Amino acid sequence: MQHKPTLSFWQIWNLCFGFFGIQFGFALQNANVSRIFQILGAPIEEIPILWVAAPITGLLIQPIIGYMSDRTWNRYGRRRPYILTGAILATLALVVMPNSPTLWIAAGMLWVLDASLNIALGPSIALISDMLPEEQRAPGFSMQSFFIGVSAVVASALPWIFSNWMDIANTAPHGHVPPSVTYAFYAGAALLLCSLLWSALSTREYSPEQIALFQRWHDQHSSADDQRQYSGFIRWGYRLGAAGVALSATIAIAQLDPKLYVLSIGIFLFGLLQLAAGQLQQAGKTDNALYQITRDMVLMPRTMKQLALVQCLSWFALFSMWIYSTAAVTAHHYHSNDPSSHAYNEGADWVGILFAAYNGFAALAAVFIPVLVKKTNRKITHMINLCLGAAGLISFIVIRDPQWLLLSMVGVGFAWASILALPLAILSSALPPTKMGVYAGIYNFFIVIPQILASSILAIMISKLFGGQPIYALVCAGVFMILAAIATAFVDDPGNP
Repeated sequence: MQHKPTLSFWQIWNLCFGFFGIQFGFALQNANVSRIFQILGAPIEEIPILWVAAPITGLLIQPIIGYMSDRTWNRYGRRRPYILTGAILATLALVVMPNSPTLWIAAGMLWVLDASLNIALGPSIALISDMLPEEQRAPGFSMQSFFIGVSAVVASALPWIFSNWMDIANTAPHGHVPPSVTYAFYAGAALLLCSLLWSALSTREYSPEQIALFQRWHDQHSSADDQRQYSGFIRWGYRLGAAGVALSATIAIAQLDPKLYVLSIGIFLFGLLQLAAGQLQQAGKTDNALYQITRDMVLMPRTMKQLALVQCLSWFALFSMWIYSTAAVTAHHYHSNDPSSHAYNEGADWVGILFAAYNGFAALAAVFIPVLVKKTNRKITHMINLCLGAAGLISFIVIRDPQWLLLSMVGVGFAWASILALPLAILSSALPPTKMGVYAGIYNFFIVIPQILASSILAIMISKLFGGQPIYALVCAGVFMILAAIATAFVDDPGNP
């Protein structure tokens, strides 16, 4: 039996460098896609539903890609073929996105971009767990957070940099994306491809024989039970299917917002998935992706179930911020709702700077978080950082000078760095090594599901409860961060009892 060897600083650096490119794509998407949608004619209340295809894509793709990568081995490796495929597809999507002539094409390109980034993301996360011994995973995920923070600083600020430093126009005729945004996407495409190529080609994956040795070592030192059977597929399949139908009927009869169908249909489809898995189990046909992914999802480790609530609350807050920051800041601080006006575009550019700032603070936080973990523990550190993020988000409504919003971004940055690193560090010791890919995909559910919920109900909340004022979406985001901090207190951390 063999324990994984310790990697050097530069080996971890190369291993994690690909996250620079992945996050560059996500940061450009998060900071600019709502702006592109508005430019192409989308009303504010319709923006969340336009985003919904992206998280649904991640929900479907990541566990499938994770399952496939767990079982892949060829001359290119185990995870690397998927990382390289995602890199190429995402590069093409970044080039096309700002040139979309219509709103529906832009929405479709968001779907392609998010799918491509998710193809690369899941195997990249699994690769860190594959390569690092348990004692190096916290520093490894912190290195990941560092690259994510640095990358997002540059990506979020690029339109502002092109406009203010290179005198590239940040306005365009009605219905056209400004050149500063277009060139930012081109630069992002090049950087994404180069960084993922570097990480994939500079990392030598362990062979199947080595992985088998590591698995036996893990089994001896772990109490994880990966052979359990589940008898509730049929029962819960019918219950969830009925619940989805009932919720859809309620939405139709009460004439509720049609966006809520995203939630009801999702519940119904998950019920069908459980029924299909139950039928496969009864027939003895269990060696397939559908059954294995469904089984692993319902039998996930206790720590993973507890982290599910924490992550759902945290990512609902983040998704609220990403969707509504541009609309909130341009309306509340720059007093403009006209995407073709100078004030609106000045405010939208400033949102890019704010996004760059919180990612910059996240890069700094990635250095300080391990120190705070040593002085307290991972749970307390995560709770502190989530509360800092909540304070930053809620402060948007009381700060009037947009320059002072940079102070708000300090808290958001610490929360962001913590959300990226500490839940994964807590979770890693509870997962079997041979299923890192599929569990990385299932872990993505806790990111995607709150995005789908946000896409369904945020517009309703803003319209019905807050008079159409998007600034209150950021206040709600702060409240959800506080709830996430409370939920963290109830998480079992096997590596930090």
